[in-house]
Formats: sequence, structure tokens, C-alpha cells
Amino acid sequence: MRSSQAISVLALIAVLATGLAGCKDKRDPGFQGWVEADMIFVSPDEAGRVTKLNVREGDQVKVGDHLYSVDDDLQLADLNQNKATLANAQQTYDRAASLSKTGSGTQANLDSAVSALRVAEARVATSETRMARRKGFAPVAGTIQQIYFREGEMVAAQRPVLSIMPPGNMKLRFFVPETELPKLAIGDTVRIACDNCAADLTAKIYFIATSAEYTPPVIYSLEERNKLVYLIQARPSRPDALRVGQPIDVYLNPKTPVADKR
Repeated sequence: MRSSQAISVLALIAVLATGLAGCKDKRDPGFQGWVEADMIFVSPDEAGRVTKLNVREGDQVKVGDHLYSVDDDLQLADLNQNKATLANAQQTYDRAASLSKTGSGTQANLDSAVSALRVAEARVATSETRMARRKGFAPVAGTIQQIYFREGEMVAAQRPVLSIMPPGNMKLRFFVPETELPKLAIGDTVRIACDNCAADLTAKIYFIATSAEYTPPVIYSLEERNKLVYLIQARPSRPDALRVGQPIDVYLNPKTPVADKR
């Protein structure tokens, strides 16, 4: 009798184990990925020392906000020199124009004076532009992501002083195997899951790679083809709920609850 009960118990355990294994097989592990963003780097046109930094990492900025200033001593000296040249060119032009009206001057002298005046005006405009660009302004609205140079530090020409992350530039990157690729299309919505994230996060696919990642261009066997993965990129519907570098899980069916998936 005890032997029969023991056999029944073992059979029940086997059935439960089989059922649990089946449930485990049906679980969708999703596709692993991470959060990235296309940063906007703000840099000076010419080298200089940072004299003023008006923002800190994490600050929200709007278009046109003054971010930083770089010393402008050389640019100011160049502007003053070109202004002096412009004043001399203006006097030469006025004198040539006056002589031309009375018939005492030649047309060639007047043309030369006009040309010199225009060149001097252009140089002053260039110097004023160089002066204006010693201050960095926010080209887009977003969050100050990282500051690379602080007050008192020398920054090279076209080296970014800081970076801005616009919310619309945040993206999700994940890889899918070749067998899953036909299920995806640009414009599809996928569900996003991550640690302590909201349950209703979604993203829309905007890029699907046309070539496999990390594979040589050779003819693949069936086993090797199963290892091929393709890069997918998507824009999150709520970028404010995610952080750059955060690991995520991506599911193809956005309507499936998190509990059912896991």
C-alpha cells in the first residue's frame, strides 16, 4: 500500500515538474537592450579659458539660455583694430566722394575708396561675430547631461564645454535574432520593462538594421544563422521615465501584462 502511495506521489511530482517546465518554456524572456541618447555638444569656435559657467549637470535649459562664457581678450583687440581701420576707410571714402563731386578726384580713387570701405565693414562684422560666439547659448531645450570644462579651464577650439540631452533624442537599442526579424516593422510599438519602472512604458520602432551584427560575410550553416542578431532602435513614448545607460527588456506585444510575461 505504501509502495502504491509512493508511486502516486512520484507521478504527481513528475506531472507538476513537467507542467512547470512547460510554463517556463512559454514565458517570453523578451529582448535585452539599453537606453541611449543623441547628445547635443556645445563648443566654442576658438580656444580660450572658461570664465563663466551658468549651469550645472541636471539643469533644465531652454533654447537661447546663456550656458557659459569664454575669455574674449584677443577677439576684443581684433575688433578694436578693425574698427579703427573702418574709421580710416570711412574718412578716405568721404574725401574721395567729395573730390569726385567737385571734379577734382578721379573715378579710380573713388572706386578704390569704396572697395576699402566695404572690406573694412566686413572685417568689423566678422570680429563682432567672433566676439558674440565667446558666449555659448543653448541651441535646443533639454537637460545638461555632462560638463567637460569648468571655470578657469582651457578649452580647445571645437571641443565641447558641455552636452545637452533633448528628450526627443532618447532612444532604445536592442537586438533580435534573425527568426524574429519578420515580426518587426518600422512604426511598430513594443513594450518596455525595467527595474522599478512603470508598467505602461512603450516605444515605437524607427530603425531596423539591414545587416547582422558581429558576423563575417560568409555563407552560414543553420546553426550559425540562429546566432545572427539585428540591431533595432526605438523612441520611447515617455523618455522622462528612463535614464541613459539603463538596461531594459523589450517585448513585441505591448498589450501583454508584465505579470503574464514573467
